[in-house]
Amino acid sequence: MYHTWMRYFTPNPVHHRLGLVCLGVGLQHGRLPTVGPRTLDHHVAVVISAGSGWYRTADGRRTKVTAPAVIWLTPSVPHHYGPDADTGWDECFVDFTGPATATYTELGCIEADRPVVPLSDAAGARAVVARIARAARRGNPLMEIETAAAVHELLVALRRARADTDADGDPVLTALTRDAFQPLTVADHAARHGMTPAALRTAVRRAAGCSPKDFLLGIRLGRAKELLAGTDLPVGAVARRVGYEDPAYFSRLFTRRVGLAPIRFREQQGRVVPGGWSNRVPDPEHPPTVLGPAT
Repeated sequence: MYHTWMRYFTPNPVHHRLGLVCLGVGLQHGRLPTVGPRTLDHHVAVVISAGSGWYRTADGRRTKVTAPAVIWLTPSVPHHYGPDADTGWDECFVDFTGPATATYTELGCIEADRPVVPLSDAAGARAVVARIARAARRGNPLMEIETAAAVHELLVALRRARADTDADGDPVLTALTRDAFQPLTVADHAARHGMTPAALRTAVRRAAGCSPKDFLLGIRLGRAKELLAGTDLPVGAVARRVGYEDPAYFSRLFTRRVGLAPIRFREQQGRVVPGGWSNRVPDPEHPPTVLGPAT
């Protein structure tokens, strides 16, 4: 015995320009039928939240699937899977496609080379799928846009819930973030962790989908933008605060990556903040208040 609910969509060409579109959504539980062997022309994320089962690759290898987990079905790759016949499982699935899938794969959010990925918790992913299901009501004029936006959220939720990621974030990324503004090379950072530069590159690409250099650069330039926009510090002082002793090199790097010179960025974005710039993340329930001048 099993229970199933599903909806399928046909987004138009304009929606495809959003980068990702949702093609279908479903929620099922019980002793579900076996799926496949088959191949698809799009991606599917199958989130298993309870129970267990199996996944078989095209070459016959069988992998145990134990909840919570996600099964990644990718285009043109044969797949065959199902729950244990005696117990069944609880699953939800989202079919999706679009040019952004290539980038999400490069960033490690879709794992084409690892079809069965253990999760630490499926609750976040299921909450996103529930929003897709609610948006899928017939007559919703924003259905394709809402469901497309939610697919982006789903990929992030599944990446965050991956079981091999620490609940507080990857420790290597945490340390790199802490030391990002120090004038250290990638080799220096690797030595601090007792790693080779190659091992550090592998760890950062696995965790963040980019090289250590790009990870550090993103943090440095983000902070530089904040200082340029929110303070009157000279460009040279900004450069030093984010780890660059040579202001000319910092300016060239900033211009190449941002598309604007630091001075030009300040002209566009600059605003001196009364009371000083804050790095604290604001509470949505209690947004920060800037008091006007005393009267």
